[in-house]
Amino acid sequence: MNQRLKNAAHWLNDQNINLAFVNSTANVYYFSSFYCQPHERLLGLFLFPDKDPILVCPAMESSQARDAGWKYGIIDYNDSENPWEKVKSQLHEHNGNKADAIAIEREQLNYARSMELQSIYPEAEITDFEACANQLRVVKDEKELQILREAAELADFGVEVGISALAEGKSEVEIIAEIEYELKKKGVSGMSFSTMVLFGDKSALPHGKPGDRTLKSGDMVLFDLGVVYKGYCSDITRTVAYKSMNDNQKEIYNIVKDAQQKALDMSKPGTRIGDLDKVARDYITEKGYGEYFLHRIGHGLGIEVHEYPSMSDTNNEAMQEGMVYTLEPGVYVPGIGGVRIEDDVVVTKDGYETLTKFSKELLIIE
Repeated sequence: MNQRLKNAAHWLNDQNINLAFVNSTANVYYFSSFYCQPHERLLGLFLFPDKDPILVCPAMESSQARDAGWKYGIIDYNDSENPWEKVKSQLHEHNGNKADAIAIEREQLNYARSMELQSIYPEAEITDFEACANQLRVVKDEKELQILREAAELADFGVEVGISALAEGKSEVEIIAEIEYELKKKGVSGMSFSTMVLFGDKSALPHGKPGDRTLKSGDMVLFDLGVVYKGYCSDITRTVAYKSMNDNQKEIYNIVKDAQQKALDMSKPGTRIGDLDKVARDYITEKGYGEYFLHRIGHGLGIEVHEYPSMSDTNNEAMQEGMVYTLEPGVYVPGIGGVRIEDDVVVTKDGYETLTKFSKELLIIE
């Protein structure tokens, strides 16, 4: 049994929980190395404190689970079968027909499936497994960190491609097409979220929707992109100017850049997570733009592009060595434009390492 499965089993034993049902794609992948997007079909792992785990998946996927290295039991089913009937039979055979406590991913398991599970063990207390999974996943091992470095390098390349593609008259979606085409040629399996390229006034929309807006002189250009590589995500944002930049835009850019650096300087083991947001937010507010910093400073990063922990000012947890997260302060002023600068960061023994390396110097693209 791999160490991740052993850690989960130890937690279940310590908590006196009979079994856990894990059904999110990310957590199934974390514990099994099997990545599957089952659509509406049932996918999940049953974990036990003192028995081998069991995977449930569509029959069409079971051979891929074996190819991924899964060595334990599989409950597979065809589209014409009710998987829960098989699950009930196998669970009772494997673990008995009584359970006092069952752990689930409370943010992930839908109501219908929770009711199916409860019907198998009607007397069981339902408790949460996500806290366990979050704590296990939040600290990355060296293998994970190496993949995240490679994913970040590809994100850097995506920004490079996007900047090189800028030309007056091109649309936002045309630039996106060039970025994603070149990344596919590099072996990227997919983007970690919908690539964002925003021109001019649209850069003041933190989650603006790219479209047919064409590039013109004096536009701010905001790139926000990331890739999925070997099962792990990257996420980078850079903002540049096309042909020219006014003094107000330059001021905003330098404020955001300095705010991010202040948060980076605090990135080390033991720091309260919320203090990274606070130091950047306080600086931006001091400079007169606090009302235009519209979101938290970042989020955890790994198998999912947004994962635990939330890097908000209310988070009182301490940073740990091996934690990977984004730092992405932004200022978005309607009519002027927006600036966001985002890096992927890992906490090291004595400080931090930025995984994304693309220059953060103010760039005016000629």
